[in-house]
Amino acid sequence: MGTPIYPPKPQPGDRVAVVSPSAGLPGLFPHVYELGLRRLREEFGLEPVEYPTTRIMGADPRNRARDLTAAFADPSITAVLATVGGDDLITVTPHLDDDVLRANPKPYFGYSDNTNVLNHLYRLGVVAYHGGSVLVHLGRPGAPHPLTVDSLRAALFTTDWYELTPAPTWGDRPNPWTELETLAYEPEMLPGEGWRWHGPQRVVRGRTWGGCLEILHWLMAADRVPTADELAGSVLLFETSQEMPSAQEVFRIVRNMGERGLLAAFGAVVVGRPKAWDFDKPLSVPERQAWGEAQRDAIMRALTPYNPDAVVVFDVDLGHTDPQLIIPYGGEIQVDAVARRIAVRY
Repeated sequence: MGTPIYPPKPQPGDRVAVVSPSAGLPGLFPHVYELGLRRLREEFGLEPVEYPTTRIMGADPRNRARDLTAAFADPSITAVLATVGGDDLITVTPHLDDDVLRANPKPYFGYSDNTNVLNHLYRLGVVAYHGGSVLVHLGRPGAPHPLTVDSLRAALFTTDWYELTPAPTWGDRPNPWTELETLAYEPEMLPGEGWRWHGPQRVVRGRTWGGCLEILHWLMAADRVPTADELAGSVLLFETSQEMPSAQEVFRIVRNMGERGLLAAFGAVVVGRPKAWDFDKPLSVPERQAWGEAQRDAIMRALTPYNPDAVVVFDVDLGHTDPQLIIPYGGEIQVDAVARRIAVRY
């Protein structure tokens, strides 16, 4: 894949694009969206620039691709932030102008369905950033989580190594966006139990690749993922969404990655804490603990036949749970199983 390009970073006062290449949820929840924009201005000193489809649900994929391409083409824009995820961005990326994206690399922040864009940029040789939703994280009720803010600020403005830390408290039960009064108080949080390590005691350093596991499965079906040779020596990161795929489904997706030859390419696997609560699946705390255990067991059962020597770390706060640590996508990561530390280079 060649040497990855780390795009130049914005500075306080810069203009940054705010786009919805996936779902136009800002149009349905403007109170949450405006809160995220205000915090982007006040806490990060950046000036958000909205694009035509940002607040439109069901916008034509070609128009969403036009907006995203325009954000990269505009020389006054120094970073691009996705508002939220969705479920059809796989129909948008074929309409992107790759020549424009290659010629104007910029930090792109998104997760969930934005895995489609992260993977697309990866294949163009551009480092992107997994995380940092305007609605979910900047618009978090009460206040943005301090770990999220610190990680996002470092990813936006610095180019140094950054050490990830386990969250002392975490949550996966968000306040409902449909009830405005819930924006006044923070969501329910649970005590953190640290990361869970498996595999040999060694240090692995490489480029990251991965994202939302369900989206990775779609990308494999569409044949839009790198080859095993291109991923050799990399570190796989993945997490699961609010759709809460069962342990059996997770097992099958990871096994399919093995059958494709991908799992053997990775020196380490970093797995996000699984989301185990949603409005249509309101699990109790013990049920959520059992859900996480079943997910971890399924992943190890699927991974071990294809890569028994991989270093594996579970319950890293990088996905659909709260807080969210930003991970460079296609950038450098060091997974130290001896000291049990993880660092990334922004």
